[in-house]
Amino acid sequence: MNIALLTAGAGGMYCGSCLQGNTLAAALRRAGENAALVPLYTPLRTDEHDVSAARVAFGGINVFLQQRSALFRHTPWFVDRLLDRPALLRWAARRGGRTRPERLGELTVSMLRGEEGRQRKELDKLIAWLADDVRPDVVHLNNVLLAGVAREIKRRLRVPVLSTLSGEDIFLEKLPPPHRDEALAVLRQRAAELDALVALNDYFARFMAEYLALPRERICVIPPGLNLEGFRRAPGVSPGMTDAAETIPGLTPGARQPRTTIGFFARVCPEKGLHLLAEAFKLLCGDAELPPLRLRAAGYLDEVERPYLDGIQSHLAECGLAEWFEYAGAPARAGKIAFLQSLDVLSVPTVYAESKGLPVLEGWATGVPAVLPAHGAFPELIADTGGGLLCEPHDPAALAAALKRLILDPQLAEACGRRGQEAVHQRYTADAMAQRTAELYRTL
Repeated sequence: MNIALLTAGAGGMYCGSCLQGNTLAAALRRAGENAALVPLYTPLRTDEHDVSAARVAFGGINVFLQQRSALFRHTPWFVDRLLDRPALLRWAARRGGRTRPERLGELTVSMLRGEEGRQRKELDKLIAWLADDVRPDVVHLNNVLLAGVAREIKRRLRVPVLSTLSGEDIFLEKLPPPHRDEALAVLRQRAAELDALVALNDYFARFMAEYLALPRERICVIPPGLNLEGFRRAPGVSPGMTDAAETIPGLTPGARQPRTTIGFFARVCPEKGLHLLAEAFKLLCGDAELPPLRLRAAGYLDEVERPYLDGIQSHLAECGLAEWFEYAGAPARAGKIAFLQSLDVLSVPTVYAESKGLPVLEGWATGVPAVLPAHGAFPELIADTGGGLLCEPHDPAALAAALKRLILDPQLAEACGRRGQEAVHQRYTADAMAQRTAELYRTL
């Protein structure tokens, strides 16, 4: 099959949906399919080999200018191409920082309107590119906020269009009135025209069926898959063994770290809940039953969120814990795996109901047990893998109690880590995801 995977870039940020799009495209190619990964808005940033096309469709600069001025809706295509250069888009993304939904109400509605919106010219260019260069048998959108392109693609290319569901409700709920209600109404209409939708778990399939006013049977569940190259527990390291001495990346070569390490791996922002983990860490450090502890965090940090991280660091410093908290940045693939291997237990206590949980799967891939809030996709993941414990959401004391249980029970921690690792390496692989997705394509 010729497959076009349209994937919205996230500027300079490591984005779970972008990473999954790249992983899926590479796995489909290994399976013998002709999969073209087409970036939209900005080039993709991935910590694996980037298989995306060099061109960018719906370049972010052109999309913004066409929203603001009618003049740019009629400029020649060769002029637009100058503004779609990947290097320029990367520079603009760095200058502009992360997209803030609060500022994007009108633009979101316009993009959802597709051929009726202000970016009609960009849609025409995308379809011309697909028709000339890709000639797809199926088009797959990496999130349903791209559904505005589907009607014209289906009409002009006569191919099915489907979309993955990727936590779009979080973005939509931050849109200011009246754009939130208008965007949701248009999205429901456009989503109903898609040939299929894909959720990564049953929780989000049920949630989005209600959110988009669609029958649940319209949404297929295909679990996410990881490229597992390099994802093994470091030799000699047993997760949860509080008396184990680990070599920690970033320390002086040969230095040994006897402290039990609690880890956080996700985008650093209030929604992901690092502040809740910091509060739990403070409680644990005051518990005389526990061994010495440290807290390590890693993940993308936007400049607008730096005061959030500074606040956490200042609070821990006031409690005398500054020495035992480390923010390790946003590591690339090798650094990410090394970071996860350095942990005894992982926790991502999201404030919102998580739709994917990819960092947790990556932690399990290295054999690290997890403590997670009992909402969103997490209960389903814990039930399927046995990879950790659940706790009451939004409650640092409950989070601390669950972490304490794993820290004081090395056998339980080791068993959770082992079960999580086995489940990921058996069922959450890129090749399994690609096989199930290709089967869905064929049914369409």
